[in-house]
Amino acid sequence: MTDQSGRRKRLRTGGRRVPASDKQANQRGNEATETTVGEERLKTVDTRGNGQKVRALSTDTAQVAVGGETREAEIENVVENPANVNYARRNILTRGAIVETSVGRARVTSRPGQTGQVNAVALDE
Repeated sequence: MTDQSGRRKRLRTGGRRVPASDKQANQRGNEATETTVGEERLKTVDTRGNGQKVRALSTDTAQVAVGGETREAEIENVVENPANVNYARRNILTRGAIVETSVGRARVTSRPGQTGQVNAVALDE
C-alpha cells in the first residue's frame, strides 16, 4: 500500500512511515461508474486541465464489429464479466464484459464509464 506520493507506508524494517501530508484534491480518485444496461443516461464530468469526460450511467446500444463492418446493436444483457463475478448478475458493463446483443454475443472493447459509449467485437460461436 502506498501513500499519495507513491512511497511505501512501512519501512524496510517493518516500522511505520507517517505521511507528511493528506491527499490533495487532484490526488483523490472518484468512485467507479458502474454502467448498467438500460435506457441511455449520460453524465459529463470535468477532468484535470480543461477537459471533460462523458460517462455512461446506463446504455442499451452498442457498436458491434462483425467481420469487416460495424453495426449498431441492442444490448439485451450481460452474460459474463471477468472484472467481477457479481457484475454479470447486476448487468454492469465494463471493458471485457461478454454481452448478448441483437447480432449475437460480443465482447466490450471500450470503457463505457470513461468514454460514454459501448464498442464491441462479435464473438465467433
